[in-house]
Amino acid sequence: MNRQAQAAVLFLLGAALLHAGFTDLYLRYVKAGLQPLLLLSGAVLVAAALATVWYEWREWRGRGSTESGHAERHGDGDGGGDSGHRGDGGDHGDDGRDSGEGHGHGHAHGHGHGHREPRVAWLLALPLLALILVAPPALGSYSAMRTGTALQRPFGYDALPASDPLPLTVVDYATRAVYDHGRSLGGRRVEVTGFVALDSAGHPYLVRMALNCCAADAQPVKIALAGRIPPVLQPDKWLRVTGTYSARQTRDPVNGGPVPYLRVTVAKPVPTPKDPYDESWNK
Repeated sequence: MNRQAQAAVLFLLGAALLHAGFTDLYLRYVKAGLQPLLLLSGAVLVAAALATVWYEWREWRGRGSTESGHAERHGDGDGGGDSGHRGDGGDHGDDGRDSGEGHGHGHAHGHGHGHREPRVAWLLALPLLALILVAPPALGSYSAMRTGTALQRPFGYDALPASDPLPLTVVDYATRAVYDHGRSLGGRRVEVTGFVALDSAGHPYLVRMALNCCAADAQPVKIALAGRIPPVLQPDKWLRVTGTYSARQTRDPVNGGPVPYLRVTVAKPVPTPKDPYDESWNK
């Protein structure tokens, strides 16, 4: 990979990061709070590519002017050197041949062994191809039911608005139901949105994947559903569920973590949200 190829890969990778950062595509990889850093990374890569191109152009221009000056000096010296060689004897001819051979050897040594960048540098093109050709879907029920719930005890609870029904995230409802035993909910109707997951026995869960920084460390938080559940539920379909707190709990079959129940009164299908991950658990 030469310098021009490196600059092209850097530019395209930076442009792909900028494209992802200015659209919703980046939410498939990292949490929303990292958007400024993603945009900064893309801008740095583009700037590095442009700097590489400028450096190469300046070096090429300087090399061209140097070779032109060398050719002019060599042409001026040829006219005076012919008569000297014609008047000299064989010994000088031998010396001339020797010096010519030495010059040729030095020229070949100087220009025949250019530095080549390692071929492993082409691996830089792999993340570029992944960004351009592959847009992975958000993690869903397959990952959720093979990973234990990541519910954590909060340091405190924010004040709740007076709306009815009360909109809550999966993480917020689960922490209040498990660790506060529903006291902060006060018997109010709540509205929670998540995707459907089914365990091996067919029991339905409402799930949201929680992030620390990126999709690689996403972990599920689960709510078990009871009450007026739709008769047909498909995994990975998104639901907006309205219901009330239930004191019933179960244990996650993967890690034994607590999973609260929600008593469902209304369940409606909704489109996949712009940001499919839940970041509220580490705020």
